[in-house]
Amino acid sequence: MPSFKTLASAATLGLAAFAAALPSGSYSTLRSRALSNDLATAAGISDVDILQFALTLEFLEAEFYRTGFAKFPDSDFAALGLTAEDLVSLKQLPAPTTSASPPPPRWIPTASVLEAVGISAYLGAAPLVAAPAILTAAGSILTVEARHQTLIRTLTKVAPVPNPFDTPLGTRAVFSLAAPFITACPDGSNLKITPFPAMTSTTAASAIVADAQLAVASTAQGATHCAFVNGGVPGGAVFVPLTGGNCQVPQILKGDVFVFLASAGPATGVLTDDITVAGPMVVQIS
Repeated sequence: MPSFKTLASAATLGLAAFAAALPSGSYSTLRSRALSNDLATAAGISDVDILQFALTLEFLEAEFYRTGFAKFPDSDFAALGLTAEDLVSLKQLPAPTTSASPPPPRWIPTASVLEAVGISAYLGAAPLVAAPAILTAAGSILTVEARHQTLIRTLTKVAPVPNPFDTPLGTRAVFSLAAPFITACPDGSNLKITPFPAMTSTTAASAIVADAQLAVASTAQGATHCAFVNGGVPGGAVFVPLTGGNCQVPQILKGDVFVFLASAGPATGVLTDDITVAGPMVVQIS
């Protein structure tokens, strides 16, 4: 059995869920994610492998919520403006593996990002799933994941549904986002997916708006463009030249946006693994 299963069983967690993917969004967006998944298809990843990978992501979410609610008193969340009713709703979310829980001011936005990553993983894996029954079952989970994110976005007073389409992500991009939360793998694990190099930004979150300059950095070499990946964008991504470590934020983006560094800026708007240099980094654009 490939190491997706090994990785999932190694996580010290207490809650599990069945997961895979269901397609959504425009044809062009799906096409771009399908192209990004070509390498995974060639590697012979089966439906079981996809389910095990999705299960790992669900384990991560479960542990994130469990440790957060155990670590912080209700008063910390109340200080952020959440009512007692809000907190009850938040605690009802099915309780990623995390190395540490951020403080409450960052914990709730992080929860929103994790839910967004889960949704994107389900959507992006859809072209790889062969069994219709698995797609149907996964679709029923995907809708619940979407409701989780809508609840969290509502509690944090941002647009609950910022986009008509959610954003599919390829398996390598998803694992790149999940990998920092995984603290241990068993000896002999042969996980087939290698995360992309990390990227960072020094731009304050409140300053990331349309037409603003986003300062980005990575130890990886060869980047010429930023790729802003967002649901509903033709091709799946908007490519912007990288100049002096900065990229201008496009005007057409809303909600959770996945930013990559790329070695090219194709007019098709399709970001593939072979031109991805680093990332993704998640930013919220209002």
